[in-house]
Amino acid sequence: MSSSNKKMIFGWYMYDWANSAFATTVMAAVLPIYYSQVAGAKLEGNLASAYWGYTNTIALLISACLAPILGAIADFSGLKKRLLLSFAALGIFFTALLYFIKNGDWLFASLLFILSSVGFSGADLFYNSLLPHIASPDEIDQISTKGYALGYLGGGILLAINVAMIELIGGEFAARLCFLSVAAWWTVFTIPLLLNVKEPATFHQTDSTINPVIAGFRQLKKTFNDLKQYRQLLLFLTAFWIYNDGIGTIIKMATIYGAEVGISRTDLIGALLLTQFVGIPFAIGFGHLAKLVGTKSSIYIGLAIYTLISIAGYFLSTALHFWILAFMVGTVQGGTQALSRSLFGSMSPKAKTAEFFGFYGMSSKFAGIVGPLLFAIVGQITGSSRLSIVALVIFFVLGGIILSLVDEEEGIRVARVADAAVRL
Repeated sequence: MSSSNKKMIFGWYMYDWANSAFATTVMAAVLPIYYSQVAGAKLEGNLASAYWGYTNTIALLISACLAPILGAIADFSGLKKRLLLSFAALGIFFTALLYFIKNGDWLFASLLFILSSVGFSGADLFYNSLLPHIASPDEIDQISTKGYALGYLGGGILLAINVAMIELIGGEFAARLCFLSVAAWWTVFTIPLLLNVKEPATFHQTDSTINPVIAGFRQLKKTFNDLKQYRQLLLFLTAFWIYNDGIGTIIKMATIYGAEVGISRTDLIGALLLTQFVGIPFAIGFGHLAKLVGTKSSIYIGLAIYTLISIAGYFLSTALHFWILAFMVGTVQGGTQALSRSLFGSMSPKAKTAEFFGFYGMSSKFAGIVGPLLFAIVGQITGSSRLSIVALVIFFVLGGIILSLVDEEEGIRVARVADAAVRL
């Protein structure tokens, strides 16, 4: 591997390190608790949990609708990297504004979270679409899992710093400082990608007189028609749509569910910090496991453990229970998602990586809509979120069944044939 390619891979890795700060501190740890105890302090009963579920649903819906359109525009115009940086800047800006949320500002908090999430998700789409361009086919699983591992490490380090800030400073001000730290971290560690990752060459003939947005919509329509020849890819997307719904719901709703049960803020954030650091070796381990038993079989193992987590979550009542479940999540979260990303990338033709990862992003976002929405509705109807947690089992079981129907070798073969045809 040349030194320039090593720098490019390092730059790609570091963006996972950068944006994972948002995923850990804002999405999973500090903001859900702050939303429940401060922004939603004037709401009655478990309405804060319900409104947080609706907030996540809206953010995911917007991101899902934008994803395939943005992907088509990026592939046509050859602007994957530039669009990544633009959406990252959007996410960073609105994350910084979270600093101004105070007691009772649940609606303002929801609005800022939705906007920052759209920036995060849009940038993540383009980040993922770069993977097939920087990784060779025999390294894609390992590079993808190492990216997740570094993301866990980066997000975990900042979360540890933020936990220390909350313990030392205390009060609402400490939490608000955490939001500023995420914006700064995200900005600084995006710089290696900015400097070292090259814009992939476009396989489409571009015309400077054509508006890239209009051309992107035209390309999107063509992609819908072209997808028919990628049957295995579509089948995998269906499986991913279903099982990732369960994964996404656990990530987004675990902390606010724990707060509802009565677990202290220190235990909630500490357990999530444990998830981050447990995830580092296990994410890398899943990359090696894929070499031994195959990518699909490794994903099955992850889904089986998630099924056990969902069942156990119904009986959650103490801080110790939450710590144990957090450890279990850490063993499978990164590996399952990283291998899903690399399997999808392996079956995607390079000429359409942003387009297809746009659909991948749409699939993952629409997947995340059903879970939080179900969580919110069931919780609001029953007055408790326990039944919402155990209902997630169906996502992992059904997703695993559909995944078993995917012929990954055929999917990879079709993608390589498409690549060869473009080069000719």
